[in-house]
Amino acid sequence: MTKVGYFYTDCLVPMVGNNPYATAEENSMELSINAEVYSLPSKKLVVLQIRSPFIKNKYRPFCQTLLSWVKSSKCARIVLLSSSHAYQRDDEQLLGTPLRYLLTPDLEKAIGGLMQELSWKEMEKIAAYPGINDTEKVLHIPGGGITKLLFTESCSKGIQMAVLLKFCSEGDNIPDAFALVNYLNEWLQLIKSESNNSTDTSSQWKIPSSWRLLFGNGLPPALF
Repeated sequence: MTKVGYFYTDCLVPMVGNNPYATAEENSMELSINAEVYSLPSKKLVVLQIRSPFIKNKYRPFCQTLLSWVKSSKCARIVLLSSSHAYQRDDEQLLGTPLRYLLTPDLEKAIGGLMQELSWKEMEKIAAYPGINDTEKVLHIPGGGITKLLFTESCSKGIQMAVLLKFCSEGDNIPDAFALVNYLNEWLQLIKSESNNSTDTSSQWKIPSSWRLLFGNGLPPALF
């Protein structure tokens, strides 16, 4: 995908760094910031990547700005890739796949049947007051950042939006990233599996060069 611009906002912690997708010395010196936009015209796909945390009390202004941009750009739909704390699941969420989805009512009308064909599992609502009143259910995405707010705002504004998320633990989240993008690919078919009998396309994704530095340098031999 080609970087086509930036998403300017004062809602994110300022950040600047080297090109995380560098493939050669020539483009390794390019700078990247906290929110950048990439495009893949052949798939009619635009990606917004956020790289820094939100400033306190700036969640709602960011969601409003983002959805306004989506509407003005005439985007057909939004797909939000997110996560939720694995350790805060209820009993029902401990069963089966750790992958979940959510659809706004407008998108549900358009493609709802497809999710059943894919045998996907919708994000469960949990009891608002566990042990006191188990009949009142609410959507709860702990550790999901702006996911719930962006989803509920999209519902109220009639925007077609899908949330794909995975229950994750702290640590090496590279396998989680592959699982989530493969989940997305089951639906959008961005790339084809090399094997006709498998939906696993992990070996075909290009791994960012910056992932080599995810955990810093190895232990110096002098320690041993």
